[in-house]
Amino acid sequence: MRQGEGGLRERKKLQTRAALTEAALRLALEKGPDNVTVEEIAEAADVSVRTFFNYFPHKEYAILGRNPAHLEAALDMIATAPAEQSPLTTMWLIVHDVLQDLLSEGSLTRRGELIMTSPSLLFHLMLSSLDDERQMSEALTERIGDPLRAKLIVSAAGTACRVAVELHKDTPDSAPGDLVDAAFQLLAQGIDPDYQKGHS
Repeated sequence: MRQGEGGLRERKKLQTRAALTEAALRLALEKGPDNVTVEEIAEAADVSVRTFFNYFPHKEYAILGRNPAHLEAALDMIATAPAEQSPLTTMWLIVHDVLQDLLSEGSLTRRGELIMTSPSLLFHLMLSSLDDERQMSEALTERIGDPLRAKLIVSAAGTACRVAVELHKDTPDSAPGDLVDAAFQLLAQGIDPDYQKGHS
């Protein structure tokens, strides 16, 4: 392979994935998620149906903008985090990276509103999120050796991100990143400091 070919191929893959997710979201907003076909998405993105399935197992993942690179990067960040870095800080960094990608697409609010109106999209989002959390929990358990703590941290981080996105939808003037920061700060400080007092 000539120098630069690998980078060019990767850029083309990213461009194709972006074209498919943009087309899927646009068509889903226009026609409703249940009325969109894989064939229509592929045609709108100017690729073959076969190419579509190289990137997504079904249309819902394309509409959701599901990108396996996010999970791969998250697992790598967990595995290579400095020993002195707290697990919650690692998860904060992961969430911010994903959020920046979603914000750069400019589709965070539109996609969020669509998901909340579609039982099918909600179902697939739940399935994919649970699988992501399982894999990240396993990776964090390997790092810190405490499965209960690892699962709680990963799950709480995912919840913090979802809550921040929901609040941003209700208050568009708020910055999603600031809401995520505030949510993680609450997690770090303890969301209910008085709990221990009642169980001491």
